[in-house]
Amino acid sequence: SDLLFPGCELTAATKSYTFQVDAEDDSDHILALSVVCLTDGAKDECNVVEVVGRNHENQEIAVPVANLKLSCQPLLSLDNFKLQPPVTFRLAAGSGPVHLAGWHQIVHREDASFEDDDDLSEEEEELAPIMPAKK
Repeated sequence: SDLLFPGCELTAATKSYTFQVDAEDDSDHILALSVVCLTDGAKDECNVVEVVGRNHENQEIAVPVANLKLSCQPLLSLDNFKLQPPVTFRLAAGSGPVHLAGWHQIVHREDASFEDDDDLSEEEEELAPIMPAKK
């Protein structure tokens, strides 16, 4: 099921926001970042937004995903840039406010197996019966 990620706002006072899920949660989670934009009150300065996560060796890495400036690029579409929680969004430069929006998808593992079973039964129902050859 898809859930709307309510978004977050990064400012000089709140430079980071961490999106995480319950460690005991058995589901698969995907967070997708759609839009990063400057909001009311932003100065004409470079605002760099980084995504901080972990690589395949479980080392923390920070990757800049947006460099916004009111006079030339106040908004950036990230085309549903998919991330694996936990992930931290950080205002690495500038004072914002920068708003981030996207969506959060939860895939329940039990649901996935039921869906597979349903798909198989639907395929079986759609097949035409095999008729004996005419002699």
